[in-house]
Amino acid sequence: MYLLVALSAILAPFIFLVILRFPATKGMTWSALIVIMFALTVWGMEGEVILSSIFQGTHKTLTILWILFGALVLLNTLRNTGAVDRINQGFQSISGDMRVQVIIVAFLFGSLIEGAAGFGTPAMVTGPLMIALGFKPLAAATLALIADSSAVAFGAVGTPVAVGLSNVPTANASFFQEIGITITTLDLFAGTFIPFVLVLIMTIFFGKGKGIKDALPMLPWTLLIGIVYTSSALFYAILFGQEFIAILASLTALVVATLTARKGWLIPKAEWKEALQEGFKQKEVKSEMGIVAAWSPYIIVVVLLLLTRVVPWLANFTKEAINLSWTNILGIEGIASDWEFLYSPGTILTIAAIVSVFLHKRTVKTFISASKQSLSTMKTTAISLITTLAMVHVFTNSGMNMNELASMPQYIAESFASSLGSVWWLVAPFLGELGSFITGSATVSTLTFSPIQFNVAQQVGLDVNAVLAAQVIGAGAGNMICVHNVVAASAVVGLSGKEGDIIRKTLPPAILYGLLIGAASFITLQLF
Repeated sequence: MYLLVALSAILAPFIFLVILRFPATKGMTWSALIVIMFALTVWGMEGEVILSSIFQGTHKTLTILWILFGALVLLNTLRNTGAVDRINQGFQSISGDMRVQVIIVAFLFGSLIEGAAGFGTPAMVTGPLMIALGFKPLAAATLALIADSSAVAFGAVGTPVAVGLSNVPTANASFFQEIGITITTLDLFAGTFIPFVLVLIMTIFFGKGKGIKDALPMLPWTLLIGIVYTSSALFYAILFGQEFIAILASLTALVVATLTARKGWLIPKAEWKEALQEGFKQKEVKSEMGIVAAWSPYIIVVVLLLLTRVVPWLANFTKEAINLSWTNILGIEGIASDWEFLYSPGTILTIAAIVSVFLHKRTVKTFISASKQSLSTMKTTAISLITTLAMVHVFTNSGMNMNELASMPQYIAESFASSLGSVWWLVAPFLGELGSFITGSATVSTLTFSPIQFNVAQQVGLDVNAVLAAQVIGAGAGNMICVHNVVAASAVVGLSGKEGDIIRKTLPPAILYGLLIGAASFITLQLF
């Protein structure tokens, strides 16, 4: 019975969003009510702890809405200045094929943003960019989420590894580098295929019926890009450690993808454009804006994100100058929500939008108009995020109870461990996915489950590094189906209420990723 109650935080959203196709505003409200009821009546959580957790989720919602606003206001400002038209023309000069564009924008540029910012930011940036390129909104949201997976294992300058595994007994700098090398080794068997999976999902769900036939001609090029990304990630893991893997690997693959696409190497001559929005027309008049000037706001975003995370004094300043964090909510020790305002990707995105007005020689009215457009897009998103995050934090804080039960996530993990220990090499990545699906964070998923993964690996006699690496990669793959990321991604492309449709399309690649990592772990364990 306890296991079924603990699983309610997974089963309820799946039933309401995926099976019954409720919009997130309704489906996640019902899910939150069910989990809260079970937390009170079965798990023995006190009302004050639950209320504190709800406030924690509400505060966390504000931090996500701020990132969402930043992503939208930057895009809308660039639309108003004409920079988006110039960016589109730049992509057309590389390739007009949407199969190529999705790899460059969603997978590679998204991975670069993930390596610098993390926290669900990439899908909120690349989704609107693909809309501007003419992608159907559902395609843009779906593909942005699937693409933001491989790089998530290293997140914002290695956070999922350095912070996520910090509570493992053997944690230290050399251990983190070993895990980084193991992650990138396993990902050679899985992450290499993500570019082709993206193309396959796009042609099957958003094409005109040919599906796999339209995807297969792209197999050589997508495998090349995938191999360049994963093999360079392994190289950088060995050379530098986990902090800059996602950034350097994505930049390396971006150079290769741009050069090969421009030359037409390994790419079919016939351009595929079946995922275009109805009535979308590319502007024929060549923009007078330079390509560097058009991209400069995004360059500013990446540079500022890196500086605020790598330069110690600047990181400390941005974390402490305007700190809106809420600690010990309602006096409950351990329940808190961080919001370091200047450190937030939302602030950096908004700054880039303001700077772009002056770079592109426009008036402040351009930014004000973009702000109004962005706020109108976010109307229903707040409700969905508040209910989602309220449920998440009640679930994760459920260890604070009068029945002396483990928290719901720990109870699930321990139940799985007791019955599935013999095949843990396959279970490990899916436990990571499960954590991200609920909490919305690869780092939190790994923090929650890594001690259990460590103990099970030792008890069963599996290689600890391989199991922990599978946990981290699985947590990254779970980013595809994480409810609050889906809510945010659907909002930025104007599809609030279609969250279930998106999850139905991102679920198969998330499962495939887990299976590939499980298989890679098994092979590694047999060889070593």
